[in-house]
Amino acid sequence: MITQEPTLNTPRLRLRLGKPSDIAAILRYYHDNSDYLQPFEPQRPADFYTPDFWQNVLNARRNDFYAGQAVKLFLFSRAEPGQVVGTINLNTIIRGAFQGATLGYGLSAEHQGQGYMTEAGNAIVAYAFDDLNLHRVVANYMPHNHRSANVLKRLGFQIEGIARDYLFINGQWQDHVMTSLVNPNWQMPEP
Repeated sequence: MITQEPTLNTPRLRLRLGKPSDIAAILRYYHDNSDYLQPFEPQRPADFYTPDFWQNVLNARRNDFYAGQAVKLFLFSRAEPGQVVGTINLNTIIRGAFQGATLGYGLSAEHQGQGYMTEAGNAIVAYAFDDLNLHRVVANYMPHNHRSANVLKRLGFQIEGIARDYLFINGQWQDHVMTSLVNPNWQMPEP
């Protein structure tokens, strides 16, 4: 069982759980990118842009981490440590016969097309496989989201099929391309 909160460093990014002192930067990220992210995300609650909402979210994310259910990280610029440039998550961690999780991510409009998400994706996949000893990470994207498709391809994910009306995104059910990556070095956990 992992008990130390992860801080994953890449050449340009630091991936970590959010802290209360990050709430202003988190709000700035979501506010500045609201129009850009809207087509790719579920509808947001009315209080989404409030510090109280994010205090509750950060507490829930920390609880999910310590319960072994999820790892939800923010991408901070190493050049500007107070700037959130994106998010990356291992959602719905399931042990037992599955030993897997679902990868989710988002990146600011300003940082698109510069390799940031591939950099973050490589770091979190290594964490999922090496530290969490997951066997499988799945990731899904809407067929028209070519940037996401390209990131997953660069990370080595393989297409498994199409799920019709898979997620309720931006006010409507959206089809998703299903992909996965399997850990070639997975080890049976000791009892």
